[in-house]
Amino acid sequence: MSDRNRRILVAGTGPAGLIAALMLAHHGHAVTLVGPVPEGRDRRTVALMRPSLDLIEPLGILDRLLPETAPLRAMRLVDATGRLIRSPTVTFHAGEIGEEFFGLNIPNARLTEELAEAAKTSPLIDWHESLVEKWACESDRVTATLRNGDHLVAQLAVAADGRGSPAREAAGISAKTRALPQAALVLNFKHAREHGYVSTEFHTRSGPCTQVPLPGMRSSLVWVLKPEDAETMNALGDEELSRRVEERLSSMLGRVTVEPGRQIYPLGTLMPSRFGQNRVALVGEAAHVFPPISAQGLNLGIRDVEDLVAVASAFPDDPGSPAAMSRYHAARRPDILARSNSVNLLNASLLSGFLPAQIARSAGLSVIGSIPPLRALFMREGMRPGSGFSALLPFKGKGPAAGARS
Repeated sequence: MSDRNRRILVAGTGPAGLIAALMLAHHGHAVTLVGPVPEGRDRRTVALMRPSLDLIEPLGILDRLLPETAPLRAMRLVDATGRLIRSPTVTFHAGEIGEEFFGLNIPNARLTEELAEAAKTSPLIDWHESLVEKWACESDRVTATLRNGDHLVAQLAVAADGRGSPAREAAGISAKTRALPQAALVLNFKHAREHGYVSTEFHTRSGPCTQVPLPGMRSSLVWVLKPEDAETMNALGDEELSRRVEERLSSMLGRVTVEPGRQIYPLGTLMPSRFGQNRVALVGEAAHVFPPISAQGLNLGIRDVEDLVAVASAFPDDPGSPAAMSRYHAARRPDILARSNSVNLLNASLLSGFLPAQIARSAGLSVIGSIPPLRALFMREGMRPGSGFSALLPFKGKGPAAGARS
């Protein structure tokens, strides 16, 4: 199939872009994918919730990933701010809402590798391993000029090209950005005690420090610190950093041994004025950026793709039309605003010494932790918007994810 018959172009070959291309192809759309083959240097992991797993299960990649993933059976929030007003420790168990686990913790590099392999073998995906040099958005088409000189034309461009998205800029979509006084130190570590498939998020004065289970006696860690403190920690030797991590985790997993491959990521926020305009639809970090709290990032990006696929299927003759972009914007706005605002508000309350902010955070967690129906609603909403208010049975995943090992 020639490019002129491909109505949709996906720019970006990170997880969000690859998932967008694969899900669109799975629903019968011929896709042009643009971007280099991922290099697999990302040491982070991603906790994909059950609804996200259900959406990507038809792509056929989960079976190969399962041996390298760990199920999240419980999620614990611990106030480690040491402030005058402290929140109670709250633990959410998947069994409380009839689930075996909330989701799976998956190494980013392996997830991207499997997605890339699936994209290479899809007959409906034409992959151009180059970057876009220039975009042109016109009334009836969008044109991408690649660095290798190729010109690609489509009716819809899916911007999965990151927080600095050139496609978003070309579409005239403004975005409010803010650099945060925080950086995330990311690493994996071994430990002496079983994690029991429990993820623990310590809320500290510099931000969250989150331990997430990996297979065996291993976990991943995302430790949000002041940028200068993150650099100082990263410069420590393995033995000393292992001691600091064990101390930060209150020795709950016993002796810690940090593995090679630490990374630091500066943090910030981003919110576009629109999520679809001038034949460009935003997904992933082109559409939303916020701190790594409560495993929301890629799960939100997958919901971007879910709504995008629905819009493209509703407008098969012209998926980039003004009506299609208006529908996509209207579909994504409530979810993205709600998730971004809640995460940013919680993060701000950790950094603030303002007493009312501490009281509000403590009171909120106290109420959620002490009222079972509210806990259940909170857990379901954390997995998928609207599910906590639904009268339907709790979500039951099918396929490989549902059979994750104990």
